[in-house]
Amino acid sequence: MSLWSTIRKFGLGYCDLPTMLWNVSFMLRALTLNIDSRYKKPIPLIFYIIFALVAASYFYIYLISMAWFVFWHSRETGDLVAAMVVASLGISSEIGTAKLIYMFLYRNKVRELVDMYLDCDALVKPGSRFSNNLTKTLRNVKKRAMIFWIVIMGNGVVYVLKPLLTPGRHFMEDLFTPYGFDPVYESPNYEIVFLLMTGGVIFTCYLPANITAFLIIITGYTEGQMLALSKEMLNLWSDAQQFYLDHRTFDVGTTRPVVTLDSEQKTKKKIVNEYVKKRLHEMIKIHTTNINLLHHVERVYRGAIAIEFGILIIGLIFELLGGLENTYLEVPYALMQVAMDCLTGQRVMDASKAFEDAVYDCKWENFDVANMKTILLMLQNSQKTMRLSAGGVTTLSFSSLMMVFRSIYSAYTTLRTTMNK
Repeated sequence: MSLWSTIRKFGLGYCDLPTMLWNVSFMLRALTLNIDSRYKKPIPLIFYIIFALVAASYFYIYLISMAWFVFWHSRETGDLVAAMVVASLGISSEIGTAKLIYMFLYRNKVRELVDMYLDCDALVKPGSRFSNNLTKTLRNVKKRAMIFWIVIMGNGVVYVLKPLLTPGRHFMEDLFTPYGFDPVYESPNYEIVFLLMTGGVIFTCYLPANITAFLIIITGYTEGQMLALSKEMLNLWSDAQQFYLDHRTFDVGTTRPVVTLDSEQKTKKKIVNEYVKKRLHEMIKIHTTNINLLHHVERVYRGAIAIEFGILIIGLIFELLGGLENTYLEVPYALMQVAMDCLTGQRVMDASKAFEDAVYDCKWENFDVANMKTILLMLQNSQKTMRLSAGGVTTLSFSSLMMVFRSIYSAYTTLRTTMNK
């Protein structure tokens, strides 16, 4: 396969689930993490070396130096604003680390999850209406993941380029002096610190960009399946009617049905309801499979998402306390992650609600009693909205996003009042 063919697979022209999972698995291998059992080759040694160097840069700058600067250096200088800015950097950068630790701890379950999604996708008949509707949603899902990846990585690029494009010697944060490199603006200290900070930024941005993209894709697939299933429900009765027209038995050489006019309605009713019964059982299986898949996602990621929410809230509060004029490049990084998690959860809820509405609107009043009972069971199950949560504490949705914003603003105003006294 040529290099250009490989690169093209990362574009919107390839929106099938196996390719999208290959995309994110390929990117995660740079973190020495293999989440796809289809990959049999070992991760190259160079990836381990690069990852170790970048991770070491991150831990030195954004953990060790951050703690020293906030708890010791800033107390000596009395610069509270600098302490808030540096603290926000260290806290917000922990998001990717927390997610990576979870991915490593649950890597076997993550691989099982990937296999389960691939097995589910293998049951989709190519070229069918269900497959076409699923692909339409998956295109939007991949677009969502790409936008998130570009914003997070682009934020890191701008953060690194800003001091390079500013006259004189500057760092990403001029208020921040790493431990052991004073005077920091003299050579070779300046060059070493800049490289360490750049490595830390790469680590901070690359982790959440790719790990969250993986979560967007797998939950987006469930969203796509539920929306495609909703279309099937809405077309169920018309499909049954068409099935009867396509499968009536005719006399040889005539266009008249073998059955008499009196018995044709009974035969039609039987054939139509047999078709409906078969399709309903298939839809129940698809619905149940997606519920189970989402439960697996919830079990693996709920702790990581809860930690992420806590870190983001604290980080955003410190960013506001440090002043937007000092943290205007950090705020989009944090807000984008919180907003994308909530958007992902909201899309799953919306797709689940669309399926519930479709079950009710599938013209079930035309079905026989047995199929009506099946519809009643499906309606009861569909009313249990599929959702993702942050550690079981709050559901990921637009309502949760607004609640987070209110909590951040309330905490910020309280702490700002205390600081000004």
